[in-house]
Amino acid sequence: MIFSQKILLWYAKNKRTLPWRRTKDPYRIWLSEIMLQQTRVAQGLPYYLKFIEQFPTINDLAGASEESVLKLWQGLGYYSRARNLHATAKIVVSDYDGKFPQTYNELLKLKGVGDHTASAIASICFDEPEPVVDGNVYRVLSRFYGAEFPINSAKGIAFFKELARELMDTENARDYNQGIMEYGAMQCVPKNPDCSICPLNDSCLALQKNKIGELPVKLNKTKIKKRFFNYLVLLDSNHKTLLRQRKGKGIWQNLWEFPLLETSKKIDQSELEDSINDIVAVKVPYETYLYNQEDIIHKLSHQHLYTKFWVLRTESELKDGIDYETLNRFPVPVLIAEFIKTFKI
Repeated sequence: MIFSQKILLWYAKNKRTLPWRRTKDPYRIWLSEIMLQQTRVAQGLPYYLKFIEQFPTINDLAGASEESVLKLWQGLGYYSRARNLHATAKIVVSDYDGKFPQTYNELLKLKGVGDHTASAIASICFDEPEPVVDGNVYRVLSRFYGAEFPINSAKGIAFFKELARELMDTENARDYNQGIMEYGAMQCVPKNPDCSICPLNDSCLALQKNKIGELPVKLNKTKIKKRFFNYLVLLDSNHKTLLRQRKGKGIWQNLWEFPLLETSKKIDQSELEDSINDIVAVKVPYETYLYNQEDIIHKLSHQHLYTKFWVLRTESELKDGIDYETLNRFPVPVLIAEFIKTFKI
């Protein structure tokens, strides 16, 4: 039995029941693919269901405010995906009359749609025999063929795309692509896969050479940057506080947060108080104290945020203050959301 037949047979017996597998609607396939980039199904599924409930069609998503989209996305991370999702919805509605392009090459022209997403939509919705190559597929192919090309190198990307094309069942591209992705997610998992029950084990080179744990190969290009965040949680006598919207091209673009002092190293209270007036206009006297003695370390893909929350209480009314009880209406980073949930005013 050839490789693709084994994948299809395994998929028919073992596939999970997921809502986007019951449809060929490109809107729903696109939504699921964007959400599941760098996100496990268990984490992404509740978000998918919430989005479909609030935005059942691409017209609904296109007509929504960015703030409502970011709020619904809150906690899923990689917020550029949400902004691109919203922008693409508007483009599809305005430029394509609300209908997704039906070919891989046309889909690639959409904002935030790369090779993987375009291949998935083209094959699942429109039966175009375009192979999907995601992290799960890289893992299956690199192990089965013992291929040591780094999957994040130009040579590796080209090699695995061509290999995937040669192997795929072109008559059943929809199920084959979903099958090999599912196989990597459930059977050929990153750590400690059960190779004894793997239907590919008789020909898997990584298993034969005892290299399961070494494949796939990935170049370590990422240097982790340390950043030191000091948030000022202001509270006046009316239980009002301040939030600011992040701008620019950095992390959490257009999300809201407390006034922030970013420093090059950890600082103490006196150093913070020397800088308060540079961050916010607040009248003296006020009381300042540190909420968390130990840094809250928030890990992102390329940076670690060493975070302290400083509570500043004042009797003076805050200009443009926001009722603390209404903060859950704002789209905020999960770091801020966790603080809001636990801090008692």
